[in-house]
Amino acid sequence: MTIISGKEVAAKLKQDIGAEVAEMVAKGIRRPYLVAVLVGNDGASQTYVGHKEKACHEVGFESKVVRMDESTTEEELLKVIDSLNKDPEVDGFIVQLPLPKHISEQKVIEAISPLKDVDGFNPENVGRMISGLDAYIPATPDGIMELLKYYQIETKGKHCVVVGRSNIVGRPIANLLSMKGYPGDCTVTICHSRTANLKEVVRQGDIVIAAIGQAEFVTADMIKEGAVVIDVGITRVPSDKTKSGFKLLGDVKYDEVAPKCSYITPVPGGVGPMTIISLMKNTLKAAKRRM
Repeated sequence: MTIISGKEVAAKLKQDIGAEVAEMVAKGIRRPYLVAVLVGNDGASQTYVGHKEKACHEVGFESKVVRMDESTTEEELLKVIDSLNKDPEVDGFIVQLPLPKHISEQKVIEAISPLKDVDGFNPENVGRMISGLDAYIPATPDGIMELLKYYQIETKGKHCVVVGRSNIVGRPIANLLSMKGYPGDCTVTICHSRTANLKEVVRQGDIVIAAIGQAEFVTADMIKEGAVVIDVGITRVPSDKTKSGFKLLGDVKYDEVAPKCSYITPVPGGVGPMTIISLMKNTLKAAKRRM
């Protein structure tokens, strides 16, 4: 059994991106510039945005966080998005989700220019991705693809079972792995809360991607011997064994599933570090479009 280290892969890609940015700057080209818009005081969102700021600094990007109050109206947020769309200095920007309940996430996603949509959520980018055209790929699915490539995990002809059908992870990764090429050429099944005989379906997977958002949902009896297991989930639960008073669990019951696997991602340290690197990749790609 091999543990897939997202930290290791992310560190390598971070070096590659940093070297490319240094080369741009040496040629007199402006650094990539990423802006994050943060609405409200959600603790997890503030942590994620902080990680993104740190990553920007490490790879040599310019970055800024636009912080807006919880009471910000939808109209006010859309005006900020419009100004970022029009700002020639900004290569890409994200609006950190989730948003306060009085703001429509879909309206916000659709308002972001596809050319600056480095999260890859705008319907135009989604459509281009599904069509196999050049597009910004959502960060988590892109990070999974990078892990499969780095560890040279065979995907051709394999049966991939995706547990979860979200537009952020489940649907895009299913689409990417069904495409021609590597990593790809998989036969893909998407499972969800209405799937009949769920355990039996998941057990057929040569590659299982758990992205359902329920701690330790995938158990050993759902995994066949030698399967590759990619755990996307991350849930914070109380714990009296840690200084912080909580611990992080994935969607996979790691201790009992790992012995059956050929490869498995841990939580934390698996898919998580890859999501921020994929955002950096998309921002660099956006910057190259103006060169």
